[in-house]
Amino acid sequence: MDMPNASLKKILLVLLLPIAMSGNAYAASVQAPVDLGSLADFAILSSSGITDVPDSEVIGDVGTSPITGAALLLTCAEVEGRIFTVNDAGPPCAINAPALLTTAVNDMGAAYTDAANRISPDSVELAGGELGGLIFEPGLHRWSSVVTISSDVTLEGGPNDVWIFQIAGTMNLATSKNVILVGGALAQNIFWQVAGAVTLGTYSHIEGVILAKTNIAMQTGATINGKLFAQTAVTLDKNTITGSPAATVCSPPVLLGSR
Repeated sequence: MDMPNASLKKILLVLLLPIAMSGNAYAASVQAPVDLGSLADFAILSSSGITDVPDSEVIGDVGTSPITGAALLLTCAEVEGRIFTVNDAGPPCAINAPALLTTAVNDMGAAYTDAANRISPDSVELAGGELGGLIFEPGLHRWSSVVTISSDVTLEGGPNDVWIFQIAGTMNLATSKNVILVGGALAQNIFWQVAGAVTLGTYSHIEGVILAKTNIAMQTGATINGKLFAQTAVTLDKNTITGSPAATVCSPPVLLGSR
């Protein structure tokens, strides 16, 4: 009897995992979510600026720090949420909130470290870093070099399950390829910790929180259901970032020194 493609891939993944772990049997670990601290409402946070080819759409808060607000090139109309800067430069709707941003940037660094320091991975160097076509169950997965997603990849689990991907090199999601969630899995419980640059190809789609040590580049039309946290720059090009579905456009709070 012919076996469906998806079932075959899942079986192959389970068979490969023990090999990747030097003979240890595979049993998915129960990971706690990475603590994002004050970042819950942010869709994008960058330390060295956000460039944009309009029009992009961002649902959630946006901020840059410590770089000046002049390096935040999103317009007010593109953001359904609040825009925070460290000074009076930047979009006219921006909120001058250096103290809030200092806390957020510290929390971004702490979240990256939390994800990077998780131990006892469920898989190591799986598929040589080519994730395309695989089906991942919850757990901790680690690669010491480049990760490429050249065809759709699936994350299968429930709403309380957590995935953490530790990537020591760059991460590249190919043009028009997708990260797909099944079984009730939630983007808020998926964490991509990437030491190198992150590139999301043209019209690709990814789910989860990206914790990047360097830059995140979204190419034309790419989308994310999740968050972009970059310790250097974020570049946008007609993208959609759904970072906080509950985000609302708020009047600048007086205590933050709003304009």
